[in-house]
Amino acid sequence: MSNLTYVLVTPAKNEAKYIPETIKSVTTQKIKPLEWVIVNDGSTDGTEQIVLKAAQQYPYIKLVSRTAKSLHSFESVVWAIEYGIQHISVKNYAFIGLIDADVQFRSDYFFLLMKKMESKPTIGLAGGMVVDITTRRLRVPRNKKDVPGATQFFRKECFEAIGPLIPVAAGGWDMLTCAQARMVGFETRLYPDLIVKHLKPRNASQGSLLKRVWNMGVRDYALGYHPVFETLKCIDRIREAPMLFGAFIWLMGYSFAFLTRKDRNIPKDILEFIRKEQLQRIREIFC
Repeated sequence: MSNLTYVLVTPAKNEAKYIPETIKSVTTQKIKPLEWVIVNDGSTDGTEQIVLKAAQQYPYIKLVSRTAKSLHSFESVVWAIEYGIQHISVKNYAFIGLIDADVQFRSDYFFLLMKKMESKPTIGLAGGMVVDITTRRLRVPRNKKDVPGATQFFRKECFEAIGPLIPVAAGGWDMLTCAQARMVGFETRLYPDLIVKHLKPRNASQGSLLKRVWNMGVRDYALGYHPVFETLKCIDRIREAPMLFGAFIWLMGYSFAFLTRKDRNIPKDILEFIRKEQLQRIREIFC
């Protein structure tokens, strides 16, 4: 029997410029969420007022506020999501989605996503392809197993099985949830035909483009990416902006973190699982 019911959790920090579009995307869905918990994570702009106004019009929107102890960070995003999860009041839902406060998507997005997942019960985590509005060329990733954190959508059983999200200072908690889902026996799936528009550049709060690219390399090290896999990954990104130089900076960020042995705080079993998968992907390409 079909059970296309879901709840959403959204962390929001100073998203007054973009969150109205996200609210519009959710409130015009073919199937509405049973509950949408939006966490105001210490915003100092008009984010809280915008969400409060929307909550008056749409009863399924719930605003909760968390006193942020720091500026925007990857760890604070995880803490805000976990805070929101604690405030979900409904119980009888089949799926749970984690969405950013600066995304936009079609009005049948969640309906189509749930139908895809319903047709294959082994899929525990899925989502559409997130595209920055500044992107000139649409690049469909080779790997269609990892789903960006901006739009992760879980089968309830899968979400409960993986446990609390793991905060990573360098970012990448979303890649860990994908790995964890596969570790507990579920499939993960990225659907390129379901486009999600990201209304500002990826990780824009982290500084200039080159700094963000460098930090992506540091992030990959923090997540335990295998050195061979990381090198091949950067070679594959040579044509992406800034062309050639960006791939080099990315690899240098990883190399710096590797040589200085920056701290990793992810469980050993997850790290080993990630590397095992990466080496298998290399074998599939070259063998």
